[in-house]
Amino acid sequence: MKIQERTGAGANRAAAPAQPSVGDRLPTPPRERKPALAALAVLLILLGALGATTLVLRAGDRIEVVKITQEIPAGGSVTDSNVTSVMVAEDSGINYVPWAQVDGLKKLKAKSTIPGGVVAVGQMFTTEHGPEAGKATVGLALKEGQYPSGLKAGDIVAAYRVGGNSGSSGGGSSESSSSAGSGSVIVEQARVTSVPKKSDELVSSTNLAVTLAVDGDKAAALAQAASNGEVALVRVPGTD
Repeated sequence: MKIQERTGAGANRAAAPAQPSVGDRLPTPPRERKPALAALAVLLILLGALGATTLVLRAGDRIEVVKITQEIPAGGSVTDSNVTSVMVAEDSGINYVPWAQVDGLKKLKAKSTIPGGVVAVGQMFTTEHGPEAGKATVGLALKEGQYPSGLKAGDIVAAYRVGGNSGSSGGGSSESSSSAGSGSVIVEQARVTSVPKKSDELVSSTNLAVTLAVDGDKAAALAQAASNGEVALVRVPGTD
């Protein structure tokens, strides 16, 4: 009887839960996915790539333009020695002078003094050849020996008083006055604004017509000496 009671009591007991083995891992909860953050990251990558591409494309839009390398005074012109070409980013708001138009630029005059080191723009130049403020233009008719060979527009010259032939036909006082001033400087620096080409001159003419831009207070003395044929020009430093 005791054996049966023990057996029946054991049958009514609940079975103990099975314990996991030592090598098994507990299951981990699934990760929460965030599609919005992933989309934002992709968008930022695309924007960065687009910005880099735009910068590369803009860097490629460069044009060759004229740069002033030496100061050009008011009324002066562009020459081979005072300009060079540089590459700049294209900008429709700036009137750059393309390097391909440099030959046409040489025919224009500077409106005012242009310092060296700046990029040329169209507003700096004009087709007008009038004198700048405080200047006057004086025309000279010079004989051979009264001007240096190869004289051209843009050259800087000094005007000296020399003995002329007009005094020989006048009174003695006029002749002595001319001799007394012979060799003196009338104008220390003047810019040649016009020299006719050989093809423009008459074959029979022995004079060279030269136009100078001088300070206004020197114009009268230069014009008087020129009318008497008492002017000689000397090229001085400052010529291009």
